[in-house]
Amino acid sequence: QVQLVESGGGLVQAGDSLRLSCAASGRTLSMYRIGWFRQAPGKEREFVAAISRSGGETYYADSAKGRFTISRDNAKNTVYLQMNSLKPEDTAVYYCAADFHFGDYATAKDNDYNYWGQGTQVTVSS
Repeated sequence: QVQLVESGGGLVQAGDSLRLSCAASGRTLSMYRIGWFRQAPGKEREFVAAISRSGGETYYADSAKGRFTISRDNAKNTVYLQMNSLKPEDTAVYYCAADFHFGDYATAKDNDYNYWGQGTQVTVSS
């Protein structure tokens, strides 16, 4: 099975940027489609962005469109989430998740993902 470790979170001001990384070990990441999710205090976990195995297909939540970019480097077994123009409402713990999949399709459904990282905190101050 694959193990996922997120990094890159931190405390930033509104309008700043962060790049989150999701590093995989145990299996080659190219066999997995990847999603980013987030959970704010007192709220349910929500979808942020997803990418297919090759990177050819991506999905974004409406809140992320135009500001966030998901990408992957299969040679480095890493998926990234570039977050620009951050807002206080982006404050949350961000998780990456992986699903072993033969097709080259992305998915926004958290139930499709079998492996989750431990999360990285992103805090955006106003």
